[in-house]
Amino acid sequence: MSTVQLYFAKASTFSQRTRVVLLEKGIDFTPIEIDLQNKPDGFTQISRYGKVPAIKHGDIEIYESAIINEYLDEVFPEPPLLPRDPGAKAKARIWIDYANTRFVPAFNKFLRGKDAQEQEQGRTEFTESLLYIEQEGLGKLSGDGSYWLGETLSLVDISFYPWFERLPVLEHFRNFTLPPETARLQKWWNAVRSRESVGAVENPVSFYLERFAKVLGKPTAVGAAQK
Repeated sequence: MSTVQLYFAKASTFSQRTRVVLLEKGIDFTPIEIDLQNKPDGFTQISRYGKVPAIKHGDIEIYESAIINEYLDEVFPEPPLLPRDPGAKAKARIWIDYANTRFVPAFNKFLRGKDAQEQEQGRTEFTESLLYIEQEGLGKLSGDGSYWLGETLSLVDISFYPWFERLPVLEHFRNFTLPPETARLQKWWNAVRSRESVGAVENPVSFYLERFAKVLGKPTAVGAAQK
C-alpha cells in the first residue's frame, strides 16, 4: 500500500497524537509541515476543515486526529493501540472522548481564560478532571500497569499525552502543579514521556513558554526553564 502523507504542525497537540501513532506502529510516512497562518494551495482539499493533522493514504484523505488514529490502527493493526474486544474498545473510546470534550477544554479555559474569574473556573475544572482521571481512569483500568489500559500503550494514552507535555506552561503562567493525590497519574506520565516515539515529537519547554508568552501577552524568562 502507498506511503502515508502526514500534514502536521510542530506546535499542534493533535498532530503530535498522530505522529506518535505513526512512530509506534513503524509506519512509513512522509511528513509535510503546514504553516497554518499561510496554508499552501490545495491543503484545504485534503483537510476540509483547514486543520492539522490530516493524512493522504493512496486515494484516501482523512482529517481529525481521533478518526485518523483509529484508521491507522485498523489498516496497520500491529501493534494494536485499541482493544479488540468490543466492550473494552468502547470504554477506551469513552476516555478518548473525555479527553476531547472535558479535559482539553478545561486546560484551555485555565490557560486562556479571558479574565481571572474564567481562569479560576478553568483551574477548578482542570483539577477536578485530573482527580477524576486518577480515580476513575487509571485507578480502575490500569491495574498494576503503567498505562491507561494496563501494560501496553493505547490510543487513550496518546490522546491525553500532549497536554501533559505543556504542563510547564500552566506552572509558569498559572502557578499550577499536579495535585499530590495524583500519584498514579504521575507514574503514567513518567512512563509515557520516556517512550522513544514521544521523545521524537516533543518540543522543549522553552518552545512553549516563548509561544504562549506571545499568545497571552506576557513576558517570560525562558532560559531557566529550558529542558
